[in-house]
Amino acid sequence: MGYMNTAPIPPSADEPRWLTAEEQRVWRSYIEAATLLEDHLDRQLQRDAGMPHVYYGLLVKLAESPRRRLRMTELARYAKITRSRLSHAIARLEKNGWVRREDCPSDKRGQFAILTDEGYEVLRRTAPGHVDAVRQAVFDRLTPEQQKSHGEIMRIVAEGLQPSEAGADLPWLR
Repeated sequence: MGYMNTAPIPPSADEPRWLTAEEQRVWRSYIEAATLLEDHLDRQLQRDAGMPHVYYGLLVKLAESPRRRLRMTELARYAKITRSRLSHAIARLEKNGWVRREDCPSDKRGQFAILTDEGYEVLRRTAPGHVDAVRQAVFDRLTPEQQKSHGEIMRIVAEGLQPSEAGADLPWLR
């Protein structure tokens, strides 16, 4: 049955609100594009720097942070990944010499991830190719008006998916 009910019978009160044919088309187009884009960016970054897209995002966030350092919990929140997955990613980046960890002096359980000079250099060399891949895959295909609309739509979707209540089941809190 998928995401929509094809029967012409009106839904009952306990029946799901199935997607219309147009909503189904939009949804499937989004899923296909998101999957293809992530694969495209992963392949480019693996080829150019030997790292997946998520690792590149971690390096970028560290590079943008004061003193190129960020608490691991903040980095997990930014990346929208579990602390366990982040710890694994940071271990791989440490092995490459691109990141190092440092204990937090004010919180014995906390740690900082710190972008090394070598990691910054890898990022500096990799960024032009990555930006080119993003530009070719997304921005060069859209008019300025479409870019603006796309940005507004994605902001609305992201804001709607960010739970604000305490105790929310969020991956980066696990």
